[in-house]
Amino acid sequence: MRLILLSGGSGKRLWPLSNDSRSKQFLPLLEDENNQRESMVQRVYRQLKQNGLSAKSYIATGQAQVEVIHNQIGNDVRTIVEPERRDTFPAIALAASYVYSMESASLDETIVVLPVDPYVEDHFFTRIQELETCLHDSQADIGLLGVKPTYPSEKYGYIVPQLGSNSSTFTPVSHFEEKPSEAKAIELIKQEALWNCGVFAFRLEYIVNHLVSMNLSVHYEELLKQYNQMKKISFDYEVVEKADKIIVLPYDGYWKDLGTWNTLTEEMGSDKLGNVTMSDDSKNTHVINELDIPITVLGISNAVVAASPDGILISDKVASPRIKDLIKDLDQRPMYEERRWGRYRVLDFIKYPDGSQVLTKRIHISPNCNLSYQYHLKRREVWTIVSGSGEMVLDGRHVNVTSGDIIVVQPNMRHSIRALTELEIIEVQTGDELIEEDIVRLELQWENILRNYVQISDLLKEV
Repeated sequence: MRLILLSGGSGKRLWPLSNDSRSKQFLPLLEDENNQRESMVQRVYRQLKQNGLSAKSYIATGQAQVEVIHNQIGNDVRTIVEPERRDTFPAIALAASYVYSMESASLDETIVVLPVDPYVEDHFFTRIQELETCLHDSQADIGLLGVKPTYPSEKYGYIVPQLGSNSSTFTPVSHFEEKPSEAKAIELIKQEALWNCGVFAFRLEYIVNHLVSMNLSVHYEELLKQYNQMKKISFDYEVVEKADKIIVLPYDGYWKDLGTWNTLTEEMGSDKLGNVTMSDDSKNTHVINELDIPITVLGISNAVVAASPDGILISDKVASPRIKDLIKDLDQRPMYEERRWGRYRVLDFIKYPDGSQVLTKRIHISPNCNLSYQYHLKRREVWTIVSGSGEMVLDGRHVNVTSGDIIVVQPNMRHSIRALTELEIIEVQTGDELIEEDIVRLELQWENILRNYVQISDLLKEV
C-alpha cells in the first residue's frame, strides 16, 4: 500500500496568517504531546510515523510548497511536484504515474489518497490500512473512508450507503449528497450516511487504465510534458462518480476540518499566541500575533484577532468563514514565507514614481543551512548581518561573515551563504523589477557549491 497526501490550497480562509505560499496546513498553531507548537502537516506526518506509514507516503504538491514542506518535516519526505495547479485528478494521476513508472510498483498495489491536514486520532490511520483489505475483498473500483456524523452539518458532503448490506466492515455506496440543507442532512443521517472526508483507495491498475483510456501517458516523465493539456477537474468528478462499484468503510472517531478560524481556534492549546494582552472579560476570544508590536484586546468576546505581515483580521468567530469571499480580489505578494533553509519576512516595500523599487527583508537562516548558489539579472542587494555567523561564496571567493558585516551583491554576482549558527540578515533589494523570476539558481547543496564553483574560480585566477 502507498499513501498519497494532497497538499494544496491558496490559504484564503485563514488569512492573514496563510497566503499563497503558506497555506493553512503550515501554520504552527496546534500543540503536540510535549506542548510544543506544530502545524497540521507536522501533526499528520508525526502520526504517520507513529503508525508505521511514513515510509510508504508521498506528498503531492505544487512547487511553491516544496520548500516549506521540507523545512517543517525534513528532507526525507518524498514529494511529487505538479508543474502547475490543475485540480485533484491531474495531481493524483501524476503521483500514480510516478509510483508506477519511477518506482516500478505492481499494478495490484493499493493506492490510498488523503488530505495532508486531517485533524484526527490515531485510529483513523488504522482504518486507512484496513481499506486495502476491504478493496481486495469487495473487488470494488473505489474504496472510501466515511466519518460517522456527530451533527447534521451543511458544509460537508455525504456518502449514502446501500441499505441491507451483509458485510460487517464495509458497505456498497448508493450515491453522494453534496452539502445538503440541515433538514436534508438529518434525513441522510437516519439513512446511516457518512461525512465524506476526502479519503479514497484504488488499485494502481485502475488509474493506469483510466489514463490509457484518455490517451495520456502512464509514464511520469511523459505525463509531466502533457500536464498542461490535462483538464482541470476533481478526482471525484473524473473518476469516483464514474466508477461502477464503490464501497465505504466507516470511521467512528474524532475528525475535524480545521479550515476556518472558528474551527481551528477550538483546537488551539492557548487563546493567546505572540505579544498579546487580553482582559478577563474577553470570553471565547483567540488572538494570534506574528508582529513585533503588541496587541491588546479589551472586553471583546467570541472573536478572533489575527495579525501577520500580510494584514490584520478582526472577526466574530461565527462570521470568520466569510473571509475568503471578502478578500477574493486582494492581490499582494506574500509578506512571510518559509523555505527549506529557514524563513523571511518582508519589512517594507516601496514603488517610486520613476518605477524604481525598494524591498526590505528580515531573513533567518537555520544553522547548517544555506541559500542556493544564484545570481540576479537586474536587482542589487545589500546585506547587513544582524546576528550569528556563517560562510559565504561571492563570485568564487569563500569568506567568513559575522554580525556587523555588510555585503553588496551586484547584478550577475554569483553568491550563496551558509549559516554556522542561527543567522539573521537584513536584505535591501533595489531595482526596477523585484520578482522571483529575476533569480537564476545554479546549485542547492553547499558541498557542491564549494567543490564546483570556488575551485573553478581559483583556477581561473591562477591562469
